[in-house]
Amino acid sequence: MKTRTVLLAGLFAAIALLAACAPNSVINPASISQMDQQSRAYPQKEYVIAAGDTLDIKFMNNPEFNEIGVPVRPDGRLSLQLAPEMKAAGLTPGQLRDQLTQKYASELKKPEITIIVRGFSDQKIFVDGEVLLPGVVELKGPTTVMRAIAQARGLRESARISNVIVIRKDFDGKPMAANLNLSNVINGTDLSQDIYLMPYDIVYVPKSNIARVNKFVDEYINRVVPGGFPGFQTFANPYRYSLGGFTNVYPDTGANIVVAP
Repeated sequence: MKTRTVLLAGLFAAIALLAACAPNSVINPASISQMDQQSRAYPQKEYVIAAGDTLDIKFMNNPEFNEIGVPVRPDGRLSLQLAPEMKAAGLTPGQLRDQLTQKYASELKKPEITIIVRGFSDQKIFVDGEVLLPGVVELKGPTTVMRAIAQARGLRESARISNVIVIRKDFDGKPMAANLNLSNVINGTDLSQDIYLMPYDIVYVPKSNIARVNKFVDEYINRVVPGGFPGFQTFANPYRYSLGGFTNVYPDTGANIVVAP
């Protein structure tokens, strides 16, 4: 009896410690205004060609040299008739045009070249964590964090919306991240937290404290301890069956009621 009491005391101490720890927060976060300023400035920058893009390369006076639907290879290069190893990724369409003009000048008299980006590969972001459909979200115009989450079919009940993380690389390629409190966006008190996103941003929605406690009890008591501890045999984790939304009360399989925050 004494041993069981000690085990139960240790168990509850572990659960209390787990609940007290704030899950997944950025140690040195960038400011929200800095992140949003970068996002708003991104559409003003000239487009930079990326691996996976599809290009049309047209010669005004020499259509026999036209190249339609040319893919930019994973190594960032193009395969053209007179330039089989032409680097394109990292260049703007204007810079590529200038380099091709120099390359073809030995074959053509005053070549006039037009670069058309037909397919874009980098217009996407990634949404992960406590959303219904984590994965890639295509950018089809200005997209905020809330819109990206909506495209991922919304939040799970287990989401910690007060501590959503956005990770990106800035214009110089340096990594940065910020913590967002989307609960203030939802209740309308601080809409500035719903920042605009840039290509390749990662939006991560961590688990709430109660979800982490439920997961701990489910994995380390119900599944591991033979027979479970007294009072936990009928414990049911409501988040295992969650399908999104913000329902607050979940009936257990027994007589108890589990209340989410």
